[in-house]
Amino acid sequence: MPTTMDNVLEFIGQLPDPSQIAEVQEASAQRLRVLDKKAFAGIVAGRRARISESLRPSMLRGLTGTVQERNRTGSRAGFLLDEESTRLLRRDPRNTRYPVPEEVRRFRIPGNGVPVSCLDLIDEE
Repeated sequence: MPTTMDNVLEFIGQLPDPSQIAEVQEASAQRLRVLDKKAFAGIVAGRRARISESLRPSMLRGLTGTVQERNRTGSRAGFLLDEESTRLLRRDPRNTRYPVPEEVRRFRIPGNGVPVSCLDLIDEE
């Protein structure tokens, strides 16, 4: 029997116990993780990518580089900027967060990397 979103929402709205609602939340979170994993499966180490316009801080938006290893959950990836993007970040007056030394040609974004949802793959031609 097919279920519509209205049926699902009505069902959730009638749950009497907060623990049951928490179970629905957990099931939803698990499903989102599966869908995210499929959607971003191509973002693997070695692929070239561009940081999307949705990332904050804004000074990283549009910069390009190479995807590095993904974290344990697969939600973030290390990111090594290419030479031009390293130069742009070094010279960006908004950049007070990532000091890029003059001698560095390719800068790795420090910390936990970049959310994979904020990486757009660049087709290799």
